[in-house]
Amino acid sequence: MKNNSDSNEIKFFKHRSIIKFEGEDFLGEIGVDGRIFKALTLARISVGVISQQAIENGLSILVNEADSEKAVNCLIEEFAPERKDGKVSQIYSINNVSVLGFVTKDYNKILSELARNNVFPLLLNQIASQNRVNIVVASSQDEKTKNVIEAEIFKKPKTVHLAIIGHGNVGKALIDQILSTSEEIKRRKKIDLKIVAIANSKKIAYNKFGFDENWKVEVANATSTSDMSELIQFSQENQLENLIVVDNTASSDFVQNYQLLAENGFDLVSSNKVFNTLPIEQYRNLRYTLSKKNRKYLYETNVGAGLPLIDTIKLLHLSGENITRIKGVFSGTLSYVFNNFCLREEKFSTIIKEAMEKGFTEPDPREDLSGNDVARKLLILARELDLINEFSDINIQNLVPVNLLDIKKEEFIARLQELDEEYQKIKENQEPNHVLRYVGDLHGDLNKDKGELDVKLISVPASSALGQLKGSDSIFEIYTESYVENPIVIMGAGAGAKVTARGVFGDILRLSETK
Repeated sequence: MKNNSDSNEIKFFKHRSIIKFEGEDFLGEIGVDGRIFKALTLARISVGVISQQAIENGLSILVNEADSEKAVNCLIEEFAPERKDGKVSQIYSINNVSVLGFVTKDYNKILSELARNNVFPLLLNQIASQNRVNIVVASSQDEKTKNVIEAEIFKKPKTVHLAIIGHGNVGKALIDQILSTSEEIKRRKKIDLKIVAIANSKKIAYNKFGFDENWKVEVANATSTSDMSELIQFSQENQLENLIVVDNTASSDFVQNYQLLAENGFDLVSSNKVFNTLPIEQYRNLRYTLSKKNRKYLYETNVGAGLPLIDTIKLLHLSGENITRIKGVFSGTLSYVFNNFCLREEKFSTIIKEAMEKGFTEPDPREDLSGNDVARKLLILARELDLINEFSDINIQNLVPVNLLDIKKEEFIARLQELDEEYQKIKENQEPNHVLRYVGDLHGDLNKDKGELDVKLISVPASSALGQLKGSDSIFEIYTESYVENPIVIMGAGAGAKVTARGVFGDILRLSETK
């Protein structure tokens, strides 16, 4: 591309109208273009881009919006005989459009980026010899179009607009991480991350310019209800490009919005495990929509917090490596609980309260103790292997006594000591030099439609890989046909708001770089 004043800027014209001129077996006739220009010139109407669509038997002319009605009437009068005998079917205007002209050697890449942002030009005129392209878009999308083109042609920082759903432990940590590193990311990666919406289950705060360190005040003063239809409308009205919704909740209600968001131009990043464990039909419907709409959905933190587990399994599976078993300690929370319970002379309830204070548990610790959290993670991995298991297929050992299952969260926490006697007995009845570990195990013939999924508390030698686990670390053993005796082992921090937030942040950056 030449480096001159004509080629290093985008020509941008607002308040234009398209005059559509349609008729079968007529537009190829000699003199039609001349008659159109002559009629409009006599009417003192300036003509811009002219484009002929053979497939549609149509011709489009660009005029100033103020002249659109006069242009239509002028052409109706000029071609009255042809309209009467049916050669011209209709002449009409499309108002509220804008024109953008630019020079590029790869306009297909720009068109692809525009399509990813739900922008589809109404007209496209290319002068191949000059690498010049003129496109016409709806005025409601012209600023967004300009931003996308500038980022592609001039390598300006690409603006990525984020809607953060959930600002509890993980959400707050994520917002702080984004705000504290945004300038460095902008300088180093040419990505301008802007948090434009922050929501919880009740209300949502908007800031089209991007929230700063005072975001908590704006969120506290928000009056809009947490409605994703309003978020979509907000993004459209403000012409926001490169949209990502980040779900940091544990909500089974919010995941019902994923389909709607994907259909309306949002990519998805989630630490919420619920969607990936919904019935397989709903799971597959979203994947179909994502593919059709060219959207992405990343959820690396669903299983291993900040560990690269899902990516590893995807890569192995896609490369044709036959995975035969996945086994390990999936829960950083229960890793912390049993690692400490087996090493220290403390009551079981004391260790659970410690885990809660450190932010390792779900808001309701029964989500961890019931085994549901581990079961969801195991099911997510099974589905990464294209297995069609449902949540009901999982054999789960619930660590919560039956009489404490259906009470309110606050009452359960107050009665935690009722677990102490049973788990002290389990601990004392182990073989010498053994420790307790709560494991997930995907096994069976994984080449079939379904695998076998077990979630249970087991006793293992303290010297084994599982037995040597420390702190809140998780461990995953991946067995394949190539790694039968010595599995691939992934081990590391498996819990904590900051660790999970960092993993979510990583997904956001990966999405941003591929946009």
